[in-house]
Amino acid sequence: MITAVQQQTDDRPELAALVAVMVIKFDTEWRRLTVAQDTLLRTIERLRPGYGATTRINGMVASFQQQVGEFHRLARALAERWAAQDLPIAYRDGALRALRTAGADPALFTWTTNHQAEITPITAVYYTDLIGRIQEAVRRAQAFARAVRDAAREVTLGRNHEGIDSARLAADHPLSTVVYRNEARHQVKDWARTALTYQATTTANRAAVNAGVWELEADWFECVDGPHCGFVSHPDTDHANGTIRSADEAGTYLIAHFGCIRQWVPRPDLNGRRDIESGDPA
Repeated sequence: MITAVQQQTDDRPELAALVAVMVIKFDTEWRRLTVAQDTLLRTIERLRPGYGATTRINGMVASFQQQVGEFHRLARALAERWAAQDLPIAYRDGALRALRTAGADPALFTWTTNHQAEITPITAVYYTDLIGRIQEAVRRAQAFARAVRDAAREVTLGRNHEGIDSARLAADHPLSTVVYRNEARHQVKDWARTALTYQATTTANRAAVNAGVWELEADWFECVDGPHCGFVSHPDTDHANGTIRSADEAGTYLIAHFGCIRQWVPRPDLNGRRDIESGDPA
C-alpha cells in the first residue's frame, strides 16, 4: 500500500532521493543506540554480587555512554548536512520545477539575494527541529543508563536477589522510537520519513512560489493536489486541486497537512485578468 508520505514524493523524484538517503542514515544512527542498549542489557543480566562488581558496572555503562556520544556526534552531523546541503537542493529543485511547469526557462533561477535570504531561516528552523529530536534521544539514553546503574547496584549490594529485569528496563526506556508531544511513539524510520518529507516539500513549495513571484512576476498560481484535499486543511470543504490561488494564498498555504502532495504552478499568463477570483477552477 502506498502511504501518504510516499505518494507525496512519488511525483518529485529529486525530493524522494534526498529523503530516502537521509531516512536510511538517521535510522542507522538510531540503531547504534538500540544495539548498545541490547548489549548492555545482555551483559548486566549475567551480573552477580562480588568483588569488583561495581567496577564492572561502571565499565559497562561507560561503554554504552561512548556509543551515545557517537550517536550524538554523527546524528548532529546528519542534521547539519541536511540543513546546509540537502534543503538548499530541495529549494533549488522546487524553483526549477516551477519554472519548467510554467513553460519558462529554468535558467531564470539563480541564487539571488532574495532566494538566499529566504533559505537561511528555513534551514535554521528545520535544523533546530531535528536537533531537538536528537537531543531528546540522548536524554532518554542517559536516563536508561542511570536506571541500569541503579538496578545493577541493587544486585551487587545484595538487595535484589531476583536479578536484573532487563525486559522492564527496555520497556521503560525504548530507544528505537521517537516520542511526540502527545506521548505517541513512532519508529525512527517512520518519524524520519514523515519529518524530512514535510521539510523538503514545504521548502520546495516555498521556492516554487518565490520563483513564480520573483522570476515570472506571477500574480496567480495553479494548485495541484489530491482530489479530496481541502485548501487550508485536509477536511476543508474548499478543495484545492485544480484551482487558481493568489500568490499570497499560495505562500500562506504551501501545504495543508503532513503528507500533503500539493504543488504550485506559476500562472503569469493570468496576470491582469479582472475576471478571476481566488479559488476559481484553473
